[in-house]
Parts: sequence; structure tokens; C-alpha cells
Amino acid sequence: MTPFSDLARAAYCPRQLYYARRDGDRDVPETARARMDLAYRYPTLADASDATLRRLPIRRSPAAYRRNLARLSERDDYDRLVDPEFERVGRAGKDCRGTVHKILDDGDGPPVPTVVSPGEPPENGVWEPQTVRAVGVAKALAWEREREVPRALVEYPSVGVVREVRLTTRAKAAYRRALRAARAIDGPPSRVDDDRCTACDYRDRCGTGRRTLRSLLG
Repeated sequence: MTPFSDLARAAYCPRQLYYARRDGDRDVPETARARMDLAYRYPTLADASDATLRRLPIRRSPAAYRRNLARLSERDDYDRLVDPEFERVGRAGKDCRGTVHKILDDGDGPPVPTVVSPGEPPENGVWEPQTVRAVGVAKALAWEREREVPRALVEYPSVGVVREVRLTTRAKAAYRRALRAARAIDGPPSRVDDDRCTACDYRDRCGTGRRTLRSLLG
């Protein structure tokens, strides 16, 4: 079965996934892990001092971060976000598997899985790689529980924002494309050369024309 992380990489760039598989690069960087861990500390962080927040890997000023957490606390599902049914559990579905960061369940409606991202959210919605991963997680949970799971959440804890991903026709089509791309890789896929390359850890060995500002400045 395809790991959830492979789905996200395939949605971002299949060539990146090729290099990650070839090099056995599966570890989450320490900085990213520290940002993801914030998703399990919302109540404590909401009351933290400026000095404490400045020592943490948040992506906003302390005041802005607390405002975001205050808005987050107004969500109907906030109690389940801070006290989910399960945290960081492995789940396997029909086509994919991996860690589900949280599973929210109120005992009434369908369960809601979450994907925790260490990055910045877009202005609206969710980036496509995270959408694809969220769909994969929801499908795996639906397969396990033999019931429909129509939505998932993506948490951006270093910003204090949570976004919803609904399993629409468009979202499921993006998931199927990424799954096909991940399964089809048996050699280096075609190279791309666009803005994705600037932030890619594999840009030097990939041979794109994009270079980092640091390399340009020597």
C-alpha cells in the first residue's frame, strides 16, 4: 500500500517522490516535527507568555498567534481537537496507509481525521498535496470503520489555523491522480522547472535551473 506521505509528494512532484524513495528519505526533519507537536498543546499555548511563545517554532508574532488560537477555540469541534479519540495512530485502508495524526469522534456523526502540517496555509483552503493526503487518510479510516468519512481537517499548528477538506469529486480525482503517479514510478519521472523547485531539497541532484538565494549569493 502507498504511504500517505508518498501521496502528498506525488501530488507535489513525482520526481521528488522518486528521489525520496531512492534515498530512503522518510524522516520528518526536527524543525518540522517540533512545529507539528504544537497541535497537541493548543490550550497551554493560548495562555503562554510572549517569552515562551518566542522560544517556540511558531510562524506568527505572539499576539497574532494567540488571536488565532482564540478563534480556533470558538470552533464547534475544538474540544475534540484538543482531546481527540486517537492521536498519532497507524491506519491502513484499501490503497494507502500511514499515521493519522488525530481522529475526532463525537459518537454521533462520522469520525473526522486530521492531517497536521508544519507549514504555512494558503490564503484560502488547503494546498493540493495536503488535500490529497487528507483524502487518503479519510478513505483509509472509512475502509477500516466500514462507514463514510466525508471530510477531514488539516491543522497548521505553527500558525494556529485549521482548515477543512471535503471529499468532493475534485478532491477525490486529485487523490486518484496522485495514487496513480505514486504507483507508476519505476524510474525518474519527467523533470519540472517552476516555483516548486526553489523549495525542493532535491533540486541540486535533480538538475533544474532553479537555485536558492543562498547559492546565488555564494
